[in-house]
Amino acid sequence: MRIIEIFKSIQGEGIHQGAVTGFLRLGGCNLRCTWCDTPHGQEGGREVTRKEVVQSLEELRCRRICITGGEPLLQVDELVPLLQTLRERGYAIDIETNGTLDFSRCQPYAGICMDVKCPSSGETSDLELLDRIRPEDSVKFVVGDTRDCLYAERVIREHPTGGQIFFSPVSGSDYGEIVKFLLDRDLPVRLQVQLHKILEVR
Repeated sequence: MRIIEIFKSIQGEGIHQGAVTGFLRLGGCNLRCTWCDTPHGQEGGREVTRKEVVQSLEELRCRRICITGGEPLLQVDELVPLLQTLRERGYAIDIETNGTLDFSRCQPYAGICMDVKCPSSGETSDLELLDRIRPEDSVKFVVGDTRDCLYAERVIREHPTGGQIFFSPVSGSDYGEIVKFLLDRDLPVRLQVQLHKILEVR
């Protein structure tokens, strides 16, 4: 399994925002979003065994784990046995994915946060995957402007889901523009800024 880094921090977004969380960042991504804030996760990484990963996570002394990237589902064949081991040890697990790969094999062991790519990203997600989002999962739209918000609105109306939905403004974008958009609509959405950036932790 190719690993970029393992560390403990405050979860900056999603359902468990604010929770102390151990992060496992896997290497490699199949997208190149224009506003990507973790380009070091797109390539490379060091090969680590499942046993070594579990040992490193145990050393963090944190029972909540977020698996991110890059795109972690590129390594799904190695990821699923790791998830099984972590669940057996009592970990609560979330996986952040870009919405281009099927996450069904991971759902028995982890909550899914599907990041639906909006126009400003320069990429697209597989919207059919939204049908597989459960109440314990979530959907995130990283929005940079009104065009992104309009796209997200259309997706939400055309692909209703049982999970929580977040609008996360692109860092440095006009937050007021996005707030105004939400105030003018009646959408089942929560605005969420990236807490870890406000706190200046990784």
